[in-house]
Amino acid sequence: MKSAKNINEHSAWQELTCGAEIYEPGTSRLVNTGEWRILTPFFNSEKCKHCMLCVPFCPDVSIPVKDGRRQETDLYHCKGCGICAKVCPFGAITMGKEEK
Repeated sequence: MKSAKNINEHSAWQELTCGAEIYEPGTSRLVNTGEWRILTPFFNSEKCKHCMLCVPFCPDVSIPVKDGRRQETDLYHCKGCGICAKVCPFGAITMGKEEK
């Protein structure tokens, strides 16, 4: 089996596991899946009450917490699903287009 860190655009399909499954843990950190995002969550720290409702709802674990306080979204892994904005009771997260 080929290691996830060695799989890239030059890997032949015969070298991959069935269904392109990855069996080793912790590989999601290797891929910046945030590039797939259409909408971006914008975090307003002044509105945030640090209730942490958004944290367990994030399917990508893209909302870091430090010292009991929510931090800026990890945009390298956030796919822009908008669940965090939907569950925020304070309107501290809004979804929109990212200016590049």
